[in-house]
Amino acid sequence: MVPWLFLAATIWGAAFTLNAYTPQRSSRILFAPSFFGGWLTSELPRHHLAWQIVATVIFVWAGALDAWPGWVGIAITTVSWAALWHQRVYSDRSGLVFEAALQAGLGPDYLSNIDTDLRDQIDSTSPPPSRPINPFRFTHPSVRVHRNIPYHEGGGKRNELDVYVPTTAIENAPVLLQIHGGGWTIGNKNEQARPLMNHLVQQGWICVACNYRLSPSATWPDHLVDVKRALSWIRTEIRTFGGNPDFVVATGGSAGGHLAAMVGLTANDPEYQPGFESIDTSVAAAIPFYGVYDFSNHWALQAQSSTPDWIAKTVLKVDPKHELESMRRASPLHRIHSDAPPFFVIHGTNDSLTSVEEARHFAWSLNRVSQQPVIYAELPGAQHAFEVFHSARTSAAAQAVGRFLAWRFSAERRGIEAPTLRSIPGQNALTQEPLESE
Repeated sequence: MVPWLFLAATIWGAAFTLNAYTPQRSSRILFAPSFFGGWLTSELPRHHLAWQIVATVIFVWAGALDAWPGWVGIAITTVSWAALWHQRVYSDRSGLVFEAALQAGLGPDYLSNIDTDLRDQIDSTSPPPSRPINPFRFTHPSVRVHRNIPYHEGGGKRNELDVYVPTTAIENAPVLLQIHGGGWTIGNKNEQARPLMNHLVQQGWICVACNYRLSPSATWPDHLVDVKRALSWIRTEIRTFGGNPDFVVATGGSAGGHLAAMVGLTANDPEYQPGFESIDTSVAAAIPFYGVYDFSNHWALQAQSSTPDWIAKTVLKVDPKHELESMRRASPLHRIHSDAPPFFVIHGTNDSLTSVEEARHFAWSLNRVSQQPVIYAELPGAQHAFEVFHSARTSAAAQAVGRFLAWRFSAERRGIEAPTLRSIPGQNALTQEPLESE
């Protein structure tokens, strides 16, 4: 019995490993479980390797090798271990991919354009953030969080935000607005980008994470209006916490990536600022992680053909067959223009939930027309939501975003515009080949 149980356990573990390499993107039944299994395995290969080794030792001690199924299990688990180790190599290379993307978008000498004090902050906290044994431990002794601050009167919990500040006094600090994901229907401000926010606060930033109204109760553009209301709150209130209301950047993952991109592309659009049209809602940069960029799926780049219909009916409450224009107006890919702020677009090749092909096309399209740099980092082996908890990729992402924002803040402090010339326009920093338009 023990040899057979061991064989079953090794097959189970190997299935997780295989799924990390071959996510089921197009299967309507398997894409969700494939995401969860691949997400945890590809980002925590050391943890998976550890539990498989412990389980193997216990089974061998209990007699798993007394019959042939146990030896088959040993062979399977050995291959699985080798593949998990390769996942670790994938993760550890993320820093190189990010740096190649930054140099392709900003120029090979972009670090020399970062002010000395900001460059010293980057160097003094390297290699952050730490990767604790518990990847879900997010508190940091040098970061204080002011929670559940209302940013819109009468909005309830969905119109509250958290402010992350250093424990030491700070003045005129740059500000990052973090927008959570969850398919516009679920999610909370304290569930994403915690490692990134802790890292930036240690570098002298103030971070604001906001909730917003969720569908199906909310109807687009309620989500974007709320995010802009949070931005309006930052403009008027962030000085109380030591922040600079004149330098704000936006980031977010998944649905939050979509919203961060829309914030960057719809600055001061009165359609999305009812009652606060006079407030400046522009941002100095946008950093969307694994976002959704085309609700209409005009270029047929989404892995799930049912996604546009679901978004139309659940989020926009429109008929997708007759109201395509509404879906396009809600899509970053259809709102691109030359005055967009600098963008840092980040996506994983193994994303099961949002399309890496769509991210490539968004970055390529924006790069064609924007007067500002567009950086695109495509991470080999990375799943959706890869930077939610501590991992090697999370650490690399936090450092890369920190360098990008230090560069951007330096340009702002010098009172100059970000350079309009991208060193390798339209190029994928991962492959060094031109991005395809379709």
